[in-house]
Amino acid sequence: MKNYYEAMYILKPNLSKDELDTETNQFKELITKEEGSVQEASFWQEKRKLAYPIKNFQEGVYYLIKFESDPSLIAKLKKSHKLDENILRYLIIKKNVSQKAG
Repeated sequence: MKNYYEAMYILKPNLSKDELDTETNQFKELITKEEGSVQEASFWQEKRKLAYPIKNFQEGVYYLIKFESDPSLIAKLKKSHKLDENILRYLIIKKNVSQKAG
């Protein structure tokens, strides 16, 4: 059974446009490779000041992705994201079916 998820990423602010595109395409490819489907993906906010420094960065680029996948994919995503130096922080939450439309 597939579940609905939202993932918010804070990426390094010093990445070029091409590097950001490559990074975000990797997120989508990892989801689709594992038979998930991306409903929506977009930059939520570019270069926003952080509440506190993360890895010596004062700003970050926010990227939001909404997707549907098997629960087993989440562990794979977390493992991949921990190894990615361009991700300052990430949060993946499971959405209720009633929240899918919103």
